[in-house]
Amino acid sequence: MEPGFFLLFATVSVITALTVVLARNPVHSALALMACFLNISAIFVMLEAPLLAVIQIFVYVGAIMVLFLFVIMMIDVREAVLQRFLPGGNLPAMVLLILLGIEMLVLVLWTDRFSITEPAAMGGGDQTRQLSTTLFADYLLPFEAASVILLAALVGAIVLARKEQG
Repeated sequence: MEPGFFLLFATVSVITALTVVLARNPVHSALALMACFLNISAIFVMLEAPLLAVIQIFVYVGAIMVLFLFVIMMIDVREAVLQRFLPGGNLPAMVLLILLGIEMLVLVLWTDRFSITEPAAMGGGDQTRQLSTTLFADYLLPFEAASVILLAALVGAIVLARKEQG
């Protein structure tokens, strides 16, 4: 029964992620992103990582989605819809998307990392302490890079939300 739930949550996550990209209305796109985050949180629960599931809900669904919705409500959506982000058509972007999808599929199919095995037990200690030690010791650079990217996204959202002077 557990692989069935995983496939259900993963399929809904992929569908909602595609809806984020393909939706014409920014509010619908933001709501689809929230649904995608909730499905990813459900996958974390299935992986017996409740701390990550709660963090996923609090940080992404709670804080970042509220920020996105405020920015969407602050900018003039009707004017933004009229502007094209990729002038000259979307063909190069679609070709790149298809090539990256094929590359990801090939890498997933050729690797042994996704074989069906049971996850290793955490050793009976405090899982939160082990997670934080691993995060801030072994993965400090990616953690800091993610925080810089989130800061750049926040600054970009503020710049987009500002009204032009004059």
